[in-house]
Amino acid sequence: MARQILEKALQGEGITPDEANMLINPALVNLSELVDVANTLTRRRFGNKINMCAIYAAKVGLCSGDCAFCAQSARHKSNVMPVEVSSLDENEIIENAKELWRSGVSRFSLVTSGEFLTDAEFDRILHIFKRLHKETKIGLCASLGSLTLERATKLKDAGISRYHHNIETSRSYFSQICSTHSYDDKINTINIARELGLEVCCGGIISMGETPEQRVEMAFGLKELDVDCIPINILNPIVGTRLEHQKPLSTDEIMRTIAVFRLILPDKTLRFAGGRERALGADEYKGYSSGINAMLVGNYLTTPGKTVERESLNLRMVQLELQPQES
Repeated sequence: MARQILEKALQGEGITPDEANMLINPALVNLSELVDVANTLTRRRFGNKINMCAIYAAKVGLCSGDCAFCAQSARHKSNVMPVEVSSLDENEIIENAKELWRSGVSRFSLVTSGEFLTDAEFDRILHIFKRLHKETKIGLCASLGSLTLERATKLKDAGISRYHHNIETSRSYFSQICSTHSYDDKINTINIARELGLEVCCGGIISMGETPEQRVEMAFGLKELDVDCIPINILNPIVGTRLEHQKPLSTDEIMRTIAVFRLILPDKTLRFAGGRERALGADEYKGYSSGINAMLVGNYLTTPGKTVERESLNLRMVQLELQPQES
């Protein structure tokens, strides 16, 4: 039965929830066979190219939300240094984006903490995006929390082509992670972005205590939303958060999850994002044989990442190349 499912998946037809739940069970399906199929699908669709994006934390901390994983929540006792939008150095942001473009990074996003920016904060961010659009060549993304149609329109007019808003986890597990906003609140913002013709970057975090079946549920939720890019984060347990003692997934569990995501979403961009360094260590680049075809480079919101140069070198070591940019 498993062999038939893998052969079907290899045709790029996708798989059903029942089939995905079988594949994510290590007792039923050999990991190497699953990964081989996921890798074949990925290389057939995307070649050996890896797309890079980067983010800039434009507002840090001070969040009234209670997301269990997040060091930026004011309800957690984590050592995060707050950053206010009013303190941003616009020229530094512009130069950062230019340098990233010169390094081969395709997209750049300003990311803010909190559910909803004040009007003054939004206007400042909008002004910076207008400068980025005018003064750089890099593709622009925004990750500013919940959206209204009016704000989404202004962002699009300022040159934003993609909006990022994670669902974080499956619908059935969401209430275990957050109580200050709902899964449907997330969907509403995604639909607003879609309505205006913006691309949508939307994924989640694995290793938060969810079951394998709930990871499958999240993947099918993303399939239903028909998002364009799916960042896969792996929980980096931060001291002071509710999940600081969460037991991590093994390397095999992470690889299996990524591979099943690829079979569910054969034509979508799967982007390695936060937490991969700590969760996988020296095994990080196994992810690129499991279905990943893009990565987030540089620092994350509250934790350090790796430079573009180091990531590019590591990619070459596993016979992968940086995807050419679109001017």
